[in-house]
Amino acid sequence: MTESIAPTAPDSPAKSSSASARLDDSDPPWPLRPWIMAAICAVAGLAFHLLIDHHYQDALAHWRSALATGIAAATVVFVLGVERRRWHWALGFALGWGVILGLIARTTAAYNIQGNPVEWPFWSGILAVLVATPLFQTRRDVAPDWRFWKLWTMPYERLHSHAWTDAVIGAASLAFVGITFLLTVLIGQMFKLIGINLIFDLLNDEWFGWMLAGAAFGGAVGLLRERDKLVATLQRLVMIVLAVLAPVLAVALVLFLLSLAGTGLQKLWDSGFSTAAVMMAVAAFAVLLANAVIGNGGDDRATSPALRWAAPVLAVAVLPLAGIAYYSMHLRVVQYGWTPERIWGVIAALIALAYGIAGLWAVARGRRHFDDWLRPLQQKLAIGLALLALFLALPILDFGAISTRDQLARLKSGATPVEKFDWAAMAFDFGPSGRAALTDLARSPQKVRADAAKAALAAKNRWDLNGPRGALLLKPLAERLRVLPEGRALPPEALDRIAGSYMCSRAKACVALWLDDKRIGVLGQNEPGDALNFDFVTRNDAGQWVQGDWAKPARANAKRPAVDLSTAQIEVETVTQRRVLVNGEPESGTFE
Repeated sequence: MTESIAPTAPDSPAKSSSASARLDDSDPPWPLRPWIMAAICAVAGLAFHLLIDHHYQDALAHWRSALATGIAAATVVFVLGVERRRWHWALGFALGWGVILGLIARTTAAYNIQGNPVEWPFWSGILAVLVATPLFQTRRDVAPDWRFWKLWTMPYERLHSHAWTDAVIGAASLAFVGITFLLTVLIGQMFKLIGINLIFDLLNDEWFGWMLAGAAFGGAVGLLRERDKLVATLQRLVMIVLAVLAPVLAVALVLFLLSLAGTGLQKLWDSGFSTAAVMMAVAAFAVLLANAVIGNGGDDRATSPALRWAAPVLAVAVLPLAGIAYYSMHLRVVQYGWTPERIWGVIAALIALAYGIAGLWAVARGRRHFDDWLRPLQQKLAIGLALLALFLALPILDFGAISTRDQLARLKSGATPVEKFDWAAMAFDFGPSGRAALTDLARSPQKVRADAAKAALAAKNRWDLNGPRGALLLKPLAERLRVLPEGRALPPEALDRIAGSYMCSRAKACVALWLDDKRIGVLGQNEPGDALNFDFVTRNDAGQWVQGDWAKPARANAKRPAVDLSTAQIEVETVTQRRVLVNGEPESGTFE
């Protein structure tokens, strides 16, 4: 590296005299790094499991989602970015992002009634931390002290190297996790052959799987980071391989754009695919391959003539691709109005347009040496992208409220008829604003609109509002449910489970049949003449009523006594089994 490096921090240990495989001479060898990182990730994996462990039919508490997300994010950011020098910087950076992503996960989980934290704001936060990590690593390397905030003056070569190295190490470590699980399964099966089931049984325990995955990931990151000279060689190899694809994509884009001049854009809209998504994906690949060709700096750019002309073509082609994506999103919004997904899509198209304009400007100014102009522009774009992604991930702008206002205006104006209105999105995607609007619509003097709003509010999940029946108002479950034998009441917990089940949530007729004290057979029918839906609702060993036949007795694992067939007693036993009949026809399989 030729750029100036910050002096070794006072608390950094003295450099070892042993041979170092480190790329940066300022980073002394750290032989214990793989073990330390493996231990940290194993503990984090166990903590993550303990926080997310719950019955799949019950929503995870918001605070548990937030804490699990924060632990996972902080751990990954720390192990990827820590060095012995200024290690407390990495710790503070990781903890800060853990808190931010944890709060984002909690806010996102509380936004819609499903309680799912993995929504668009969450992915925006992930993008922010992915972009911010190499920025932090570069700042840690070159900043004279913690007050250095001039991110745009950092050396591009080091920043670009950190970004690619993090990607290579992360991908290789994930691959190592897969190999570790495969090897562990093989070892477990090998010992199982001789009657030792310990490893096989551990693999069936989720806590062990999360700890094993964490230890493997942390150990792999530690090993690769301690040998980042080798990783740098692997990174260059990856860039060389990717650069070979640049002329292929460049030729394809030139032919595609020239073909559009003759065919027009209508065929894109008639294709049945998401034009905006395809165009932005191709634009992202164009940016990736162009960067693979130009490398970390002027001395690293490809020398092949085919690669040298392909890179500016790719840089320029991003702009028309982004323009098509933006226009496609514009047409979609004009036709169907705003939704949170479309707002995110427009933002993504605008980001692609920014990269396209930067590429065109660099080629126009630098021509053959356009990369000298493009690198500083991309550095500023990366900083802006990280800040924008973080801003969008925080609960500052309410895309659900924006979408609710627009969709309500379309409904009231008649642009969207009641039967085509997306009641499921209003109930489950637009957050508190959407459900508040449904509450108002439920009081509408127009009966069809009011009934649809009431059905949307009463639905347990979005799938109940999809399909040909749409948002139809059903009678309360108590009026649709028959309990057999008559007069025997259902426990409140069992009734709640039945109400939310696929058998009865949207059924016009529902039957709960007591089979024994711990098991209820549930039948549901959406419309007279439709197929019946059947499943069990049972009480498990923890006293919870769950869907499925959890009360079925487990088979005994005891070994059967040895049998000599030549003298063994042979007899036929008549076994009585039970099954559910509807009008004399079997509806369930046999049980007991």
